[in-house]
Amino acid sequence: MVFDAGATGSSPPATAPLPPSGNPLRVILTRGFARQVLLGRWFTVFASLLVMSASGATYIFSTYSNTLKSSLGYDQRTLNTVSFFKDLGANLGVFSGLINEVTPPWVVLAIGAAMNLSGYLMVYLAVSGHTSRPPLWLLCVYIFVGANSQSFANTGALVTCVKNFPESRGVVIGILKGFVGLSGAVYTQLYLAFYGGEDAESLILLIAWLPAAMSVVFVHTIRYMPLPRRRGGQETSSDPFFCFLYLSIALASFLLVMIVVQKQVTFSRDAYGLAALPLFILLLMPLGVVVKQEYKIFRERQLDAALLAADDTPPSITVVSGADDVQLSNTKKTEQDNKKTEQEPETLTPAPTSSSSSSSCMGRFGGCVKTMFRPPARGEDYTILQALVSIDMLVLFIATICGVGGTLTAIDNMGQIGQSLGYPSKSINTFVSLISIWNYAGRVTAGYASEIILAKHRVPRPLLLTFVLLLACAGHLLIAFGVPQSLYAASVIIGFCFGAQWPLVFAIISEVFGLKYYSTLYNFGGMASPVGSYVLNVRVAGRMYDAEAARQRNGGVGVGGKHDRVCLGVECFKRSFLLITAATVAGAAVSLVLVWRTWRFYKGDIYARFREEQAEGGGGAGEDGRLPVGQPEAAAAAEEEEAAVNGRKG
Repeated sequence: MVFDAGATGSSPPATAPLPPSGNPLRVILTRGFARQVLLGRWFTVFASLLVMSASGATYIFSTYSNTLKSSLGYDQRTLNTVSFFKDLGANLGVFSGLINEVTPPWVVLAIGAAMNLSGYLMVYLAVSGHTSRPPLWLLCVYIFVGANSQSFANTGALVTCVKNFPESRGVVIGILKGFVGLSGAVYTQLYLAFYGGEDAESLILLIAWLPAAMSVVFVHTIRYMPLPRRRGGQETSSDPFFCFLYLSIALASFLLVMIVVQKQVTFSRDAYGLAALPLFILLLMPLGVVVKQEYKIFRERQLDAALLAADDTPPSITVVSGADDVQLSNTKKTEQDNKKTEQEPETLTPAPTSSSSSSSCMGRFGGCVKTMFRPPARGEDYTILQALVSIDMLVLFIATICGVGGTLTAIDNMGQIGQSLGYPSKSINTFVSLISIWNYAGRVTAGYASEIILAKHRVPRPLLLTFVLLLACAGHLLIAFGVPQSLYAASVIIGFCFGAQWPLVFAIISEVFGLKYYSTLYNFGGMASPVGSYVLNVRVAGRMYDAEAARQRNGGVGVGGKHDRVCLGVECFKRSFLLITAATVAGAAVSLVLVWRTWRFYKGDIYARFREEQAEGGGGAGEDGRLPVGQPEAAAAAEEEEAAVNGRKG
């Protein structure tokens, strides 16, 4: 006989109504919700966007290169040598990658802030005459240190976001790299607002303090977070990333309008300051997306708590005969075990890799050397040595040298290209801003479009890289032949292609070689940029420019010395950019080898591993990776896991 206390009617059924919607503004203004926003994964993305928008100072080198050239008495080849060390510093991220492997992101961001301030501040003092003229090697050291801070900011922000959102790495890389591409135009507007555009020396000062300030402000905000656990392996919603995309398009459109208007109308300094107000608003608007997403998570957690309360039923009093004691005992034991299982969080176990040495590579170098030529399957976690000696990495590295090296040569020499073709200085500044806008367009287009095409049609990313390299050849040929008024179109093509290459290259590295050592491998891929810049910029473009300038002046020099040698006419860059075009075509051919080698890999489901991990963990986490209300033990375990992740490399 069984007596159920819930059936007597002495107490109402244990059903809890759904939580009322309430006033969203009252929820948003509470201290608890503010803490949720600041500690959430989406605020990490917002902070990374701002850090990245201030970490692209190397792309506006051509804006102050003429001031650097004239104040320090450099010829074009010497200036290109300085430019090479700038590119080397910006892309030599092996140090930041290795540091990021063993420390939390805040250490990398703090080191980058210190390097940025010290390096560019010394360049400013040298150019402005506050210190004695430094020798060439010392100035190269200054600009290398300042530019190398960019790799620390990129590693701390981008790698963290990619690991926090592994299933959306294409769009994550695209939007973050897009803000880096916009940073050149952002710097131009801030320079006009703060200093009125009076001299390029003030621009160097702005480059010295602004990125350092941004990294310091968000130094403890950008951090690794545990891989979210979701019911049924539900994928991360990409809607917030598309909201970020739309806001970035609005920002790029505003900057483009300002570029066109400022070319036609002369602004006063107060007008420049007023025009910067919408810029600040657009930069802060992604915070609204973060608040909206966190409010959605807050409502989901309330709903989970209400449903959990609704499922609780009053205890039952059961009277059984002695023959049923054993059955009742077994039933109670089963219920207790189930309840205990529900309260205890399930832990995520990493997917097994084909190489047992991957987990111990950092500690046992000898074991890694023995297995460096026996890599796991594509998509699994390679060790650093396995990735570096891989044919896939070699092919990708060569293609990137040819593609990025050529477009970066055009960007760094845009001021001298415009001068040689007879464009006024105001138009040259327009070219630099256009490159920034289209650099952004290339990055977000490559990131988002490649992700969509890959998901729907399984088109390999290396094939899209081949198309981008072929498109860049059109911009190089326009410069080589000096078609009248074609430099506007050339700056658009080159800026777009330069930007589009990076999300593709970095996404390919993460997909083919895994995410375990992505901090180091990501920065190794960026090393292709200074190599290509040195070969095509210093050894080819700089040398040929000086040779043509010397020929025009019959081998003599100007009154003021070598720095007065200026080359005019189409011939200044014609031969060099014809060679750059040939190198880019060769890079496109090499990239087809990678297409062939990875075709079968990209035809499969390359993100299945992460969905399986999330499905196995499915204890009921929200979109932010937190567990619902009513599971304090699980929440504490999740916080301990996050602390452990940030206490090491993530």
